[in-house]
Amino acid sequence: MSAVNDTKFNSAVFLLTGLPGQDDIHLWISVSFCLMYVISIIGNSIILFTIKTDPSLHEPMYIFLSMLAVIDLGLLIATMPTILGIFLFNSREISFNACFTQLFFIHSLQCIESSVLLLMAFDRYVAICNPLRYASILTLPRIAKMGLVCVLRGTAIIFPLPLLLKQFQYCRVNVLSHSYCAHQEVMNLACSDITVNNVYGLCLSLLMKGLDLLLIFLSYVMILKTVLSVVLQTKCLRALNTCVSHLCVILLFYTSEIGLSVIHRFGNSSTHLFQILLGYVCLLVPLLMNPVVYSMKSKHLRSRIIRLFIK
Repeated sequence: MSAVNDTKFNSAVFLLTGLPGQDDIHLWISVSFCLMYVISIIGNSIILFTIKTDPSLHEPMYIFLSMLAVIDLGLLIATMPTILGIFLFNSREISFNACFTQLFFIHSLQCIESSVLLLMAFDRYVAICNPLRYASILTLPRIAKMGLVCVLRGTAIIFPLPLLLKQFQYCRVNVLSHSYCAHQEVMNLACSDITVNNVYGLCLSLLMKGLDLLLIFLSYVMILKTVLSVVLQTKCLRALNTCVSHLCVILLFYTSEIGLSVIHRFGNSSTHLFQILLGYVCLLVPLLMNPVVYSMKSKHLRSRIIRLFIK
């Protein structure tokens, strides 16, 4: 034990895991992951290119969507080396510093995404409940400031986590059950007192993502109240239709996040494989589905993308 404790920090490594007991199908799993990555990168890149090149899409709703696409691309870049490295090349080792860096980017980008989803809910609230002041409230300089606040908020809140993890001693078998580094799992491998990290991580989930989800819920309560007061049913349905894609993305993001958090904290050894599978679903499925959902449900964006390919 003391020999392990005296090991230099920079020379120590974590061992990542793919799907335990499924080594014979790793090649097929790697093909599936490669397809998911390719589809996600192409889909988000097409949305970004279409919004950038089409002046009619330079509106708050699509600017927030482009922010979401950039975040999704960042998450893809942060997780791709380790996930594909394991399934394609069986490269399992990752240094402590690389693991903490990946952990920081994954969690900070997820926090920024939660903030952007809140901004998108605010955008729909202003557009439906106060349409006459929509252009004056959501100006381009104000949207830029909102985006900057989201980035600063996410990075500032997550920044202490890798610093705290770096101070711990890791004297157990440093095997992670996922193909990427997650705070909850890395923290549980430490043989030091992890009370501060545990409390901070729990408060982070409740006060940040929980608060964002509560504000999104309240915004949609106000939207629903306004829509139901509209006399004409066609206007009511048209207003609600603009929120469908955003609601789908919210359900994908928060359902997987809450489910993974509950499984990590209250799961047992019998749910280990389920934890791993849910981890992949939580991380990759929203990245894959976000561009698909918005491309299918946003009629204006869909027509611009079709026109782009026709040209």
